[in-house]
Amino acid sequence: MNTKYIFVTGGVASSLGKGIIAASLAKLLQARGLRVTIQKFDPYLNIDPGTLNPYEHGECYVTEDGAETDLDLGHYERFLGIHTSQANNVTTGRIYNTVISRERKGDYLGKTVQIVPHITDEIKRRMLLLGKTGNYDVVITEVGGTVGDMESQPFVEAMRQLQWEMPEEDFLSIHLTLIPYLKAAQELKTKPTQHSVQKLQSQGVHPDIIVCRTEKELTPELRRKIALFCNVKPGHVIQSMDAWSIYQVPFNMEAEHLDELVVNKLEIPGLPEPDLSGFKSFLERLRNPQREVDIALVGKYVELQDAYKSIQESFVHAGAANQCKVNVHCIHSEHLDPSNVEEVLGQMKGILVAPGFGSRGLEGKICAVKYAREHGVPFFGICLGMQMAVVEFARNVIGWADAASTEDNPDTSHPVIDMMEEQKKLTLKGGTMRLGAYPCKLKEGTLAHRIYDADYISERHRHRYEFNNEYLQTFQDAGMVFSGINPDHNLVEMIELPSHPFFIAVQFHPELKSTPEKPQPIFVHFVRAALVKA
Repeated sequence: MNTKYIFVTGGVASSLGKGIIAASLAKLLQARGLRVTIQKFDPYLNIDPGTLNPYEHGECYVTEDGAETDLDLGHYERFLGIHTSQANNVTTGRIYNTVISRERKGDYLGKTVQIVPHITDEIKRRMLLLGKTGNYDVVITEVGGTVGDMESQPFVEAMRQLQWEMPEEDFLSIHLTLIPYLKAAQELKTKPTQHSVQKLQSQGVHPDIIVCRTEKELTPELRRKIALFCNVKPGHVIQSMDAWSIYQVPFNMEAEHLDELVVNKLEIPGLPEPDLSGFKSFLERLRNPQREVDIALVGKYVELQDAYKSIQESFVHAGAANQCKVNVHCIHSEHLDPSNVEEVLGQMKGILVAPGFGSRGLEGKICAVKYAREHGVPFFGICLGMQMAVVEFARNVIGWADAASTEDNPDTSHPVIDMMEEQKKLTLKGGTMRLGAYPCKLKEGTLAHRIYDADYISERHRHRYEFNNEYLQTFQDAGMVFSGINPDHNLVEMIELPSHPFFIAVQFHPELKSTPEKPQPIFVHFVRAALVKA
């Protein structure tokens, strides 16, 4: 069977959930026995989102091989339970960078380099790459932005060319659009969808299926009207109503026969019905919690929920594993200090200090760590959260009042957190951090070893600063245990305090590998410890 290619575009408005629809369809096809992957094409000119502020684009997701990618890749991995890679996220910046580099090397010698064919040819090459090299039956491509955006036009043109070049049974286009409900008129309006599809068709791409985001049920009459005016077959207009959980969406799409429409159009015969038993079991636990627990997420970007998307989802997975509802209270570290810490954190049964960059809000994070340590509240620190746990311990247990990270205070007399040696030689910011999966050796008899029940683990990283090993012995003498060490470079990966009910912090990002069917062990044990506190 030839590799089949599915393209998902969006119209009317952004944030309609193209990534969730793409991931849900992928889950259904995977559950039918097909080998499926998803890729995201982003229209911005950054090479990758690694240098973007989380307020700009939400969380930067990191893959096993060290790619800094769009947060939708996190959804892909969580739904499918497979790893993505550098090839699964492509930006306009990466496309142009490749073409311009080839031009400088003389690959187009004598030719005028143009959007068509040079840019579109490179886009098409990338769109087909995973299908040619990854041994997949189906490749789903999500095109970022909305139809009509200036930045998206080369991607839509590349789709048009592929739709013309490919056998009809190997290409399928899905367009996600909005059906707004006007309360004053008390009716759903289809005109925005009609205009969106007409815009896509005017650029030469004809959607096979239209998925309509809607608050209200689409009547058969509305579906027929959309099909008629948008030139799609009757029955190929399906609804995507607001769901109580993103993990319910695959079941909603199955009820709408989305996977059936797709396999019929792509002429893939003989497939079994989708087996979603694992997801169904997870959803049942998620929907029927036996207890609740309040956990504080202390971070720097809490105004935007997508800034800590993987952490939020990890709590969903860990809550279901513990048959409890985790109420995550997002607390801005910049607004936390000794005068209000009791009022803000006093009712919390667990405290997670989140990742971040820069000096803003660091003192608030240190304040949260101190409160958790002194009051026996289960504590979990991630990346910068671990680094601030080290600084807090140095200041308030060892007694070094000016202890700090050199990121915040280059002149500190006790640089307990310092830039990694190889990072000091770098001048470029993009794609130069310690990125991707690295091994970690766990110390027997520690909390970390009990959590993972393994001697070695592999977790993903994204940082430039690290614990300063010159202070290793002093911290150990004061009661801190270094329970996880990178075996290749002797870097500290995990710290804990045995004298505390549950106090653990990690330099890596465990949230990036949590899935509904395989929740991340540290999150599961952290939630369990918070339940004990409750």
